[in-house]
Amino acid sequence: MNIRQWTNRCLKGLTALSLAAGLLLGGSQAEADPIWDRWQAADAAVNSGNPAGAVPHWQFLVEHYASIQDWHSAALFCGRLDEYFDSIQDYDNAIRYYELENKYWLMDGKDWGAVDLQRAEQIRTIVDVYMSTQDTELLKKQAAPANGKLAKFEPEYGTYIGMYSEQDPAMQNYFTRSESIYGKKHALYLAYSQLDKPFPQAYASRAKEAGAALQIAWEPSNGLDSVQDNDYLRKWARVAKASGIPIFLRYASEMNGNWVVWHGDPQKYIEKFRLVHDVMAEEAPNVAMVWSPGDVPAYSMDVYYPGDEYVDWVGVSMYTEPYENGDPKQGNMQATSPVERLDYLYKTYSDRKPLMISETAVSHYAHIPQESFTDYGLLNLHRLYEIMPLKYPRLKSITYFNVDLKDRESRNNYLLGANEAMKKLYSSMVSSPLYLTKVEQGAKPADGAGHIKLSDSGNTFTEKTKITPWIKIPDIYIGKVDYAINGSVVKSQTNPPFGFELDAGQVPEGSRLELTVYNRSGTKVASKSLPLSSQVTVTLDGKRQSFEQPPVIRNGSTLTPLRAIFEAMGATVTWDAATQTATGRKGNTSVSLKVGDKQAVVNGKTVELEVPALLVNGYTMGPARFIGEAFGGQLQWDGKTRTVQMKSGGSASAAAKDGAVSIAGPQPTNSPAPLIPANEQKPDSQESGWLHYVAAALLQVHKMMQAAAAWIANLVASIL
Repeated sequence: MNIRQWTNRCLKGLTALSLAAGLLLGGSQAEADPIWDRWQAADAAVNSGNPAGAVPHWQFLVEHYASIQDWHSAALFCGRLDEYFDSIQDYDNAIRYYELENKYWLMDGKDWGAVDLQRAEQIRTIVDVYMSTQDTELLKKQAAPANGKLAKFEPEYGTYIGMYSEQDPAMQNYFTRSESIYGKKHALYLAYSQLDKPFPQAYASRAKEAGAALQIAWEPSNGLDSVQDNDYLRKWARVAKASGIPIFLRYASEMNGNWVVWHGDPQKYIEKFRLVHDVMAEEAPNVAMVWSPGDVPAYSMDVYYPGDEYVDWVGVSMYTEPYENGDPKQGNMQATSPVERLDYLYKTYSDRKPLMISETAVSHYAHIPQESFTDYGLLNLHRLYEIMPLKYPRLKSITYFNVDLKDRESRNNYLLGANEAMKKLYSSMVSSPLYLTKVEQGAKPADGAGHIKLSDSGNTFTEKTKITPWIKIPDIYIGKVDYAINGSVVKSQTNPPFGFELDAGQVPEGSRLELTVYNRSGTKVASKSLPLSSQVTVTLDGKRQSFEQPPVIRNGSTLTPLRAIFEAMGATVTWDAATQTATGRKGNTSVSLKVGDKQAVVNGKTVELEVPALLVNGYTMGPARFIGEAFGGQLQWDGKTRTVQMKSGGSASAAAKDGAVSIAGPQPTNSPAPLIPANEQKPDSQESGWLHYVAAALLQVHKMMQAAAAWIANLVASIL
């Protein structure tokens, strides 16, 4: 238990005595007796070794005090309940009362519930699943601000990778070494500078040489009053402009923490931030202003926000370490992941500002107890770089603080190069195209891919997708994750990075993806089942086709848009509204289909169709095989990715020349051998179709002592 937690517990104990005094000395006898009886009954149950017997009394007292808006007392009894449920591993009820306790403390004007929320997150079980997609419009939409206007240097989607490398013995400030050490260039590098010092030109030159941007943590170490619109500030800005690189200026960060000298006067802080912003706007348009609090204390950061017009990016400093401040005596933090620590900031600001993790790291060794935490480090490094950009699509930059703090501050080793497994995992994760290597307006991943969260309905993909789970369990460490498709396990994993690729051929329409999570004792602790289907892809001469009206399934056959395919094959298309007939012409070949008719006409000859052409949302749809072969095209089937590979031809198919024949039969004899596994149906067979959309359906002595508690709280807060 750290000093802040200890202080909170002491204060809660004092207010409990206050509550007792209030019952004994205040209020009417008619009201006090039944409430006091409940309290006594609860205490008697606890003292007799039966804390479960106290639960209904505590619940009654919570509801009673909340009903009369005595938030103080209601919070205290929530505290009894959450600690009891936590002790018996009834985590759902424990989370409920931890959150309720925090709520009541806030309603009582106190922030004493922060540790309760922290514990609630530690014991919360999470199993969410994300899949990769190349739906760029969807990816841009989920990563865009509410007003749709990107901030300065903001990517459309994707995340810049950054690093503080100065204390990395292998790299130092030679930023061009990044690719040889970590396998990839980084988009930006972090440098620290004090406000009374010259612009850090050497860092900027090294960044420019590496084709990177610079994040500058600019610290007014002489206090906020030292920040003036003067020759120094103007010259600094002009030199910044002359550097010729994008600069993220993280001015006076972590202002919500009492460990910095610029903490304590929100109005003056805002005034000075705005001053710096205005000077940079005039002198250095290549500078983006970053407002960057620490992730704790969360409740005190908002009063320092300078306003949307003065902030380009919102950042945060956050570290993941096994013990609070590196010290086992201050509290075990192994159950806390980096993911939930971004929640408050994200919910508050991401609708209007891109977010960056300005500096962050994951400890793999704690120097004070001299303990190695490689498993802990790998688990949380994976969460930081694989999960957070998926869960938070407005998170668009992460800078790693690559340092071994052996003899100072938290005494944690965050240095990637000091742990080969950590370095290997980091390099593997940032190799993804999702991690951007160049800062530029509207940047995006080169492969056009990103991730979306699987929902309880829909969830379709084409060709292949990467499945990435976000899993957290109260046991902390995951023993095994099984992935099954329709009840058959297709992948098992015991170590991060968790996730794997699925081919479309493994996931027929109407499938379900099931995840089963085990702890290290082999006990099943969580599971998740979600609908997942693949769609058939159509390529024409190697080019993937897209359709405004997706194909549909009718009587087991796939119908595709006539105009889209015909025009892609070089044919012209006309529509006779009177007869509802679509006709495509290419060279000497003419093909006509009438809506509702099971017969098509190719060069005047009748061709039998498996299903008639249909009108769907104003589009004429016809059988896929007929459309593909009508102008002499050839079809090949790739069962692994479920892709219909069409090659255009110059004339009608040989089968059509012979008169009335069925188009929906075997593939033409002059096409390459089909790659269809024994259990995979052809795209137009009665047993299956493609692009099949399946929807599935599947938290006054009494007052004097309260005043004393509040006074002590303020005193302790001023000390801390």
